Amino acid sequence: MISPEMARQLNALILLGIAGILTFAFVDQFTQGDLPCPLCLLQRVGFVLAGFGFALNILFGPQPSHYGVAILGACVGAGVATRQILLHIVPGSGTYGDALFGLHFYTWALIAFCLIILACALLLLFEDQFRPTPGMAKRVGWRGATGLGIVALFCFSLLTLINAGSTFAECKFGLCPDNPESYELLDES
Repeated sequence: MISPEMARQLNALILLGIAGILTFAFVDQFTQGDLPCPLCLLQRVGFVLAGFGFALNILFGPQPSHYGVAILGACVGAGVATRQILLHIVPGSGTYGDALFGLHFYTWALIAFCLIILACALLLLFEDQFRPTPGMAKRVGWRGATGLGIVALFCFSLLTLINAGSTFAECKFGLCPDNPESYELLDES
């Protein structure tokens, strides 16, 4: 049995995990000079969309539709990651970016998206989290989030904004280059 409050805590932990993934990608981007390609950026969008579903659960209480948002976001990201894997699976086609423990980031992204879908499926099995509890209407929004939930929401929101700014610096208002080598916005100055 999972209470609504316990479900919010689990959603906060998952959201922190997604924030960790975005942080790792962002740190690699700046420390290794490994600018994300358009498919990499779309995978980040998939993580943000999936994270948005968990953020809704933290703010407004667990709802099946919020898990649906997370699953749809993870499916979008998984589709993009699969596309990138298929582009580089042909011998001699090369790879994009660095490898971590023998797998490239887009492969790790596919694994993470599958784990997000699995986590949502497992959490959906616990129906007690969807039953209203006394005073639940008063615990909506930031007032309903606990300390862990607030930290998760803050980290996720901050990373989403930073990634959006970085993407704008890389691509401006146009299409992102297939093999980015610099930030277009900084090249102008």
